[in-house]
Amino acid sequence: MRIICLDLEGVLVPEIWISLANRTNIKELLVTTRDIEDYNELMTHRLNVLKKEGLTIKDVNDAVSTLKPFEGAKNLLDKLSLNFQVIILSDTFYEIAGPLFNQLGNPNVFCHHLEISNSGTVEAYRLRIEDQKTRAVKAFKELGFSVAAAGDSYNDLGMLMEADISVLFKAPEFLIDEYKSFHHTDNYDVLYDLLSN
Repeated sequence: MRIICLDLEGVLVPEIWISLANRTNIKELLVTTRDIEDYNELMTHRLNVLKKEGLTIKDVNDAVSTLKPFEGAKNLLDKLSLNFQVIILSDTFYEIAGPLFNQLGNPNVFCHHLEISNSGTVEAYRLRIEDQKTRAVKAFKELGFSVAAAGDSYNDLGMLMEADISVLFKAPEFLIDEYKSFHHTDNYDVLYDLLSN
């Protein structure tokens, strides 16, 4: 039996932090896991910017409320779910991505938590587990599942290297060039075929 593991941001929905950067005109929030490989470094940077600019969880949620899944994303999930267990492995946070999960039909999502003060400031982040994407895929394989995975950036590479079928989806050219052993596409129909065959 096969489990399908998908990244969320950049694969199924727009990047949350880029949306916040565009909404607030804070260029320092434009960096993503495509730019900074070390997730802890990236999140420390983001939280420092939120504090410096006086942004609260409400500001983040207001930016998220304007986002919609990419055209075809929910259809992909629906089609895959007919024959496979589908799990979204994301480095986002339950406290901000809930509306996007709802629009995708509330799929199974493994992600992280934010620690929020009574005044709404984002104080810290709590990872479910270090390198959760890679470790989840390893665990599924140890349970006897084959795993097909799709992602778009540095924080997906461990998951993709561990998976039986690996697809870079809507990934930047430099990643496609560097990881030639992975399939790559920008098309949901092609992605479905790659993950399901």
